Amino acid sequence: MSTTVANKGVFNTDYPPITHLSQWIDSQQGENTIGTINWRDYPYQPSVKFKIGYSEKEIILKFYVDESVTKAEYSVDNSPVYEDSCVELFLSPGDDGSYYNFEFNAIGTSLLGFGKEREGRVLADKEIMSSIRRLPSIGKNPFKERICKSGWSLTVAIPFTALFMHKIEKIDGITTKANLYKCGDKLSMPHFLSWNRINSDNPDFHRPEFFGEIVFR
Repeated sequence: MSTTVANKGVFNTDYPPITHLSQWIDSQQGENTIGTINWRDYPYQPSVKFKIGYSEKEIILKFYVDESVTKAEYSVDNSPVYEDSCVELFLSPGDDGSYYNFEFNAIGTSLLGFGKEREGRVLADKEIMSSIRRLPSIGKNPFKERICKSGWSLTVAIPFTALFMHKIEKIDGITTKANLYKCGDKLSMPHFLSWNRINSDNPDFHRPEFFGEIVFR
């Protein structure tokens, strides 16, 4: 099981501009790799890294992606962004086996659900979705699959209130279960990479028994 540490950033406001958060997370140590190929039928392995930290009000997460092709056709939140070039954070802040799935395509369109398994998940409402700030390096306009010449990054700032089935005011000192992923279900080069290894017969990210740990210190 992999573990990573999320450091706390000290800012002069509760919600600094996301451009500042993106620059701050770039400066942090602790780059992690999303590079585990769990299923032999999908051997393609783009280069995917992430860094994670937090502030007084938000989890700060940045993905760095270098892949052969990229697609971002969905522009409305809670669409099936996993069919695009997609990065994901699955986070379990409690001890009852339930977890949140934060999924983002390359232009920042997001899907957010909650539950204990793949089926029957509760989707976040529009107000919650709009509270999640996103900074995609390639802009916010949707596009069909194209050659990815220079890679892309995505910074997201997830307010604690986006963990909408919990009441979390502070995360200092908390250790939470999590896994992070890169996928592209409908790309010409489909792939399913994870931070922590998943032992299942078929591609399935909804496996909290294989989550690693994030320590918010």
